[in-house]
This record gives sequence, structure tokens and C-alpha cells, in this order.
Amino acid sequence: MLQKIIHPFFKLLELLIVVSMVAMVFMVFGNVVLRYGFNSGIDVSDEMSRYCFIWLTYIGAMVAMREKGHLGVDTLVKHLGLGGKKLCLFLSESLMLTCNVLFFVGTWKMHELQVSNVSPVVGLSMIWIYGIGYVVGVVMGIMNLNVLYRLLSGRLREDELIQVIETEGLAEVEQQLKETKA
Repeated sequence: MLQKIIHPFFKLLELLIVVSMVAMVFMVFGNVVLRYGFNSGIDVSDEMSRYCFIWLTYIGAMVAMREKGHLGVDTLVKHLGLGGKKLCLFLSESLMLTCNVLFFVGTWKMHELQVSNVSPVVGLSMIWIYGIGYVVGVVMGIMNLNVLYRLLSGRLREDELIQVIETEGLAEVEQQLKETKA
């Protein structure tokens, strides 16, 4: 049931990444052609491509977290026993959850300022740009809580205790993701 919500949500995020990237390419390339070819440019495209990049970065971080694509070092953790791996995972997820809470709270504290702050060229309220902090804080926080819940309830397999995926194991993880999405 929950997978029927999660899978389309992340597919939407992946679509937004593609749309943002395509929009950035067209705006920046178009502006380069206009500047060098016609000695003019579109001011809006500079600003909007920057905003697309901000959203692309944060949306990409959410997708990468789901696919365990963030960088990590498992040199020490893979040599620990079961208890050590569990402790390291608990500490890691707790610290990430704390960061996500701080990210959400920081966005909330800056909300009023960003609502009244208007972008110079487009005239868009900056909360539409920096409000992505709400989405990222909540989505990634839920992912952290899910891992912590599964860890504390004993529902994580031993191979899931190390959250770093080596490139050699990438095909195996992609297969597992396909199985859980189906």
C-alpha cells in the first residue's frame, strides 16, 4: 500500500530532475547564443536557471538518498561485529535526522523573510525557491525515521546495516530496488 504512494512520488521527483535539467540547458544555451550571436540576452533565463539548479540539487539529494547513492566510507564499519554495525547505523541515521530537522526548522525560521523577499528579475517570492527546505527536511527525515524504526525493531538484515554501496555491488542493489518497487 505505502509503496503505491512512495514509488510514484519518487518517479515524480525524477521527472522534476529531468525537467529542471532540460530547462536549465535550454535557458543557458539560449542565452549564450543570444549574447554572442545577437549581443542581447534574456535576464529571466539567468535567474530561472539558477533556481532550477537549486531545486535540481535538493531533489537529486532526496532521490540519491532513497537509492543509497550518497558518498560514504565503510572502511571501519564493515570490519565491526553486528553490534558495532548497528551502533554506527544508529548514530549515522540519528545525526542525519538531526540535520534534516535543523534544515526544516531553519527554513521555517526564514519563512517570513523569504515570503517578503522578491527575486530581482522575475519578481517571484523567494519562498518558492528556498521553500524546498521543507520538502527535503520532511522527506529525508521520514527516510531516516524509517531506517531507525527498522533498525530498532530488528527488521534490518545484516547486509542492510552498512548503508554505503560499493560500485561492484550496485547491480545487486538496483535489482533489490526493482523488486521492492514491483
